[in-house]
Amino acid sequence: MRRTKGVLLTAAAICCATALTGCSDDNTPSSVSSAASKAASAAESLGREATAAASSIASGLASDLASEASSALASATAEASRELGGIKDGADVKSDVKLGKPGTDQDGRTTVEVTVSNTADGTKSFAVQVDFKGSDGNRLDTVVVTVSDVAAGKTGTQTARSHRTLSGEVKAEVARAVRY
Repeated sequence: MRRTKGVLLTAAAICCATALTGCSDDNTPSSVSSAASKAASAAESLGREATAAASSIASGLASDLASEASSALASATAEASRELGGIKDGADVKSDVKLGKPGTDQDGRTTVEVTVSNTADGTKSFAVQVDFKGSDGNRLDTVVVTVSDVAAGKTGTQTARSHRTLSGEVKAEVARAVRY
């Protein structure tokens, strides 16, 4: 990057010097040198301004993306709480849920297979909240999947899918599970 910037600055300086000396009748070595120096200074100044502008744009985009991700996570968390909070007379059965290894679907979203074991005496349904976390342990997304009508003593499966594309290494974790 630094070498490329130096090459660009030198090229800009040469172009400016050529343009400046072409407009003057005074082709003495000192006037050419002075023009080249002014051109190099102008090119360096433009380079600094371009670098500052690019940095500002990148910083703004990163901030916007972080804000968007935070907002999406807050929305997903609120939705999961509403879904699970609406279940009446449910039993906490987090230990009856197993997750497969997270993968990625054709749309780039993270998916994981959710398997529930019905240890009750009758047919039951399950609502499972799956948290997708980054390698640093921070929650990236959360979803609730429903596995309906699992017969007594049997297992049922469903696929949990993130609401958006998640980057980096993603782990899946059962946050809550309710049998009803």
